[in-house]
Order: sequence, then C-alpha cells, then structure tokens
Amino acid sequence: MNRRSFARKLSGVMGGCFVLEHSSALLGASGGADAGDEGATFGLSVMLWTVFHKLPFEERIEKVAEAGYRNVELTGEFWQWSETEYRNVDRKKRALRMQFDATSGLKHGIGNPAERQAFLADLQNMLPVLDRLECPALIVLSGNRVPGMPRSVQHQSCIDGLQRAAELIEGKKVCLLLENIDPEENPHYFLTSVAEGFEIIGAVNHPQVKFLYDFYHEQIAEGNLIEKLEKNIDLVGLVHIADVPGRHEPGTGEINYQNIFKKLGELHYPHNAAMEYMPTYDSIKSLAASRKMALREYARGVAGAG
Repeated sequence: MNRRSFARKLSGVMGGCFVLEHSSALLGASGGADAGDEGATFGLSVMLWTVFHKLPFEERIEKVAEAGYRNVELTGEFWQWSETEYRNVDRKKRALRMQFDATSGLKHGIGNPAERQAFLADLQNMLPVLDRLECPALIVLSGNRVPGMPRSVQHQSCIDGLQRAAELIEGKKVCLLLENIDPEENPHYFLTSVAEGFEIIGAVNHPQVKFLYDFYHEQIAEGNLIEKLEKNIDLVGLVHIADVPGRHEPGTGEINYQNIFKKLGELHYPHNAAMEYMPTYDSIKSLAASRKMALREYARGVAGAG
C-alpha cells in the first residue's frame, strides 16, 4: 500500500469525506461504483439544476436514472417540499436506487467574518435536512468580496469559518466542500482561484473538509487544470464537469476531458465527478455519452498507472 492509499484509508476510518470503500452514498450505479471498461471504479453524478427543468422533481431523477446515473446533486430544491413531497421523493429515490450525493443551499458564505454566526446557524439548520435526504456532502461558498476588507482577512475568514464548521460536523457522516466560481460568472465572488482554495483547505486540515474542484470555473479563471489536480488530489472531495465556452458537455469546447478523466484514473481518485453542464442535444443521450467516455478514460488511467 502506498502513501496515498494509506492516507485515503485512514481518512475514511476517521470519518472524513468518504471514499468509495467507506460510503455507498458517494458511489455510482446500483449503490456502488460505476465500472469502467477495465473494471475500474469511479463515481458519477448529475447536478440536477442543469437538466429536465420543466418536469416534476420525481420525473427529473427518473430521466437521470435512464441515462445510467444513480447519483444526483441538488441546489436546495428541498426547501419548499411538504411532508408528502419528502415521502414521495424518498419513495421514488429508493425505487430508482438513486442517491443524493451532494447539495448546496446555504444562504451565507464563509468569507465575511461578520457573517460567521449566520453561516454556522445555516449549517446547524442544514444538518437534519442532510440526514433526512441521506446526503453526505454539503457545498460551501466563500461569498462575495467585502468592499474595503483586505483579501488576507477574507482568506483567513474562510479558514476560520471552515474550522468552526468542522467542529459542528465532527464524527458525523457529512463532508463540507468549498467551491470556486469564476469571475466571469460572478465578478464579485471572493474565491475564484483553485490554488487559493487548496491553500484554504490545507490550512483547515480536517478530513471532513475538502475542495470541490470545478474544472469549468477554473478553466475560465486561471487554467492549468491537470497540474493543480495532481498536486492536490488528496484535498479534492468532488469534481464538477462542463466544457468551456458555454457550459456544455465534454468535447464541445477547449477542455480536454479525455485527459482529465484519464488523470483521475491514474491518481485513483475515489470520489464522484458530477456532470454540471447544459446538453446541446437530447439530454439523456448526452449524459449517457458523457458517462461512457468518463468511465472509459478513467479505466485507461487506472490501467496505465498499474
């Protein structure tokens, strides 16, 4: 067992951002990992906000399942659900063998120290919801830059906020995922740099706090995607997939996703990759094709790594 494998096993045992062998809630089809062409394991998911917008929620996850996925990521759709809707969604989710592997939905970010208590209250209120959804990961945002506040102060606020949040989730089956957003999508957002995001996660130094590496946002913000992935793979808890420009499926733009999925395989990346793109053709066919390509290239990476 090499150093990286040992670290992942130790992280899983300690209750961190659960790797494939420790949590079925982060796995792929049929409650387990998706199998690639060479039998490699790799979890795949779909961020639901990007597809099937006009359909009722239960039909939307049916369509995702039809495309071959068993993981779905949310953006707070559940806040308006009634008790009946919760029960119906849970019934449908179980019938489809579907899992909610991550969600966003907090009102406050971590980059403004004046909002620290509001952020922690948001998190406290979210924990029973995550438990009810059986969702093991929560996406956390930095929030916007605060006018007149030094960048170093907001950087430290992100660290302090995540460290306080880690105290609230200690030992629970919950992982916090800090996400970068590119400055074209939100010119006011604080954390536009993946490099800075990894610095923050490294400083927090907690097994239940990881980074959500969004390749789409980072390609627009700074590029150099694979080198940063290689150097920081142990800090990554989730990756998001969309091509540039346009936020469409892999292969429509300038990002070489074949190489990215292959590299994820070489690194034995154990968590999910979520498709967060707007299809340019039939959504089910597009998602199915992206899934097939991701599994194929990931398996090639694993085989090449030996």
